[in-house]
Amino acid sequence: MTKRPTLTTTGGNPVADNQNSVTAGPRGPLLMQDYQLIEKLAHQNRERIPERVVHAKGSAAFGTLKITEDISQYTKAKALQKGAESECLLRFSTVAGEKGAADAERDVRGFALKIYTEEGNWDMVGNNTPVFFVRDPYKFPDFIRTQKRMPSTNMRSATAMWDFWSLSPESLHQVTILMSDRGLPIGYRHVNGYGSHTYSLINDAGERIWCKFHFKTQQGHQHYTNAEATEIVGKDRESAQRDLYEAIEGGDFPKWNVQIQVMTDEQAHAFKWNPFDLTKVWPHADFPCIDIGQLELNRNAENYHAQIEQASFSPSNVVPGISWSPDKMLQARIFSYADAHRYRVGTNYEFLPVNKPISAVNNYIRDGAMRFDDNGKDGVIYEPNSFNGPLEDAQYKEPPLPLESDTADRFNHREEEDYYEQPGNLFRLLNAEQQGRLMDNTAEAMAGVPSEIVQRWIGHCHRADPAYGEGLAQRMGLSVPAAEAAE
Repeated sequence: MTKRPTLTTTGGNPVADNQNSVTAGPRGPLLMQDYQLIEKLAHQNRERIPERVVHAKGSAAFGTLKITEDISQYTKAKALQKGAESECLLRFSTVAGEKGAADAERDVRGFALKIYTEEGNWDMVGNNTPVFFVRDPYKFPDFIRTQKRMPSTNMRSATAMWDFWSLSPESLHQVTILMSDRGLPIGYRHVNGYGSHTYSLINDAGERIWCKFHFKTQQGHQHYTNAEATEIVGKDRESAQRDLYEAIEGGDFPKWNVQIQVMTDEQAHAFKWNPFDLTKVWPHADFPCIDIGQLELNRNAENYHAQIEQASFSPSNVVPGISWSPDKMLQARIFSYADAHRYRVGTNYEFLPVNKPISAVNNYIRDGAMRFDDNGKDGVIYEPNSFNGPLEDAQYKEPPLPLESDTADRFNHREEEDYYEQPGNLFRLLNAEQQGRLMDNTAEAMAGVPSEIVQRWIGHCHRADPAYGEGLAQRMGLSVPAAEAAE
């Protein structure tokens, strides 16, 4: 066998580990010294122009976030206090397709929310699923390339997708959702939204608690079968856009119940799984959802390019009382989303009206492309200074984030990991008809994929639940791999 070449950076430096980001401890935050991770993310953000690298096809509307319950014991964020009402922009999207893709395709739906608050913009970038395909951002560019067109054919490759997923068993949970009924909703009004990541809430006493955000549709879940979607796409490639726009124009404003789950730091240390793992959920029986308010969409955009195409969401935008967690994917997105906007829209993208906060902006940032305000006039451009420039305010300092390790390394995120219990639990939650459609959809999506890849995936499904693996194997005309069948 020919020896495979050593993987290197674009500078020719050999890469020792292309699977794991450098973190402060196995569950700790990422380190900026991981230049290989930064290079991968920064390069991916510049691979395609001018549409978004992912989530290119989207629809959006403006609305209102209303908080109806008191959660001040968890957070001091003004936008989350009982009685608060904040204007917001919610953008839905598909993930894999280009800007001209059809809405009615089996895919994850993006759920990106920008909330305009008196303390600045608060952005939440989530999906209609509570989990994701990967847990380490080092693998995110690799995953996305499996969803894009292959250089040789200019077509998408089912083999690439299933090869990556079958070699990344942490993706089983998300793929199970994707191949289920919820992977093909009839429109954006009929999906849940999830912040997906673990965030932190901070109260007036400086106490931190971990949190997940949920947005439950009041319109009910409705889905297409593959055959129904094929017929819809043949008639209307903008089916979800049309449904959302016409509902709002007709006064049928879609609504979502807003909920949170909370977990103390003590509970996090005792939790069965890593609570910052984006491929896992927090079981509702252990961490019940708490109702906090309602999200309503009630206004369509007046100019789609100005207000929607240029809208730029980034989890780096948080407000006092809301912060991040050691979730590796979230930590990387803090950098990569804002960097994507600087490339796609421009250095000063947050000066555009749709992105501009309603609160005052005072800083020392100047110049750059598209600086179309007064550029700070003759104000001081450095700090510290003696000329009444803006100063930091210690009241907004967050409490320290304890770290569990003083060791920085590329910790193997696939070591001694349970990939199968949660997907198995999800499979067993489905009724027989839903399970059948899940396996039918999976088999259809794997048509033409090499049998060794298919069998690898069947093995993962069997470990989650024997009926899952056996049902898929039967549909594919294969058998469950001997190693898995013997378990």
